Amino acid sequence: MNKIYYLKTCDTCQRILKQLPLQNFELQDIKSNPITVMQLDSMQQLAGSYEALFSRRAKKYHQMGLKNQSLTEQDYRRLLLDEYTFLKRPVVLLGTEIFVGSSKKNVQNLLDAVQKTRTK
Repeated sequence: MNKIYYLKTCDTCQRILKQLPLQNFELQDIKSNPITVMQLDSMQQLAGSYEALFSRRAKKYHQMGLKNQSLTEQDYRRLLLDEYTFLKRPVVLLGTEIFVGSSKKNVQNLLDAVQKTRTK
C-alpha cells in the first residue's frame, strides 16, 4: 500500500506532494483524520522506533518542556497519538518502505524509490 500522512496546512508537505504522482497514493491529512493506534504501530514497525517518527521541531515540544525530559518509546507513542503536530512530516509508505520527514536526503531517496516503481 502506498500512503502519505501529511498536514494540509504545511508548506513543506505541499512542496513535497507536488513532486509525487499522487494518483498512486492514498492521502491522509493527520489534522482532519488523526492517525490510529494501528497506523502508528505499523509505521513504527517500518521505521524501527516511535522516536524516529517524532518531531522535536514541534512548538508543543518546547512549550511542554519535553526537551528537558528523558522520554521512553512509550512516551513517544503516547505523545504521537495525543498530538498530531509531533509526527515528523510527511510520512510516506511506499510498499514496504517508509520515508519520514522532509530532509533533502530523505526526499531524494523517496523520489528515487518512486521512480524505480514507475519504471518496473
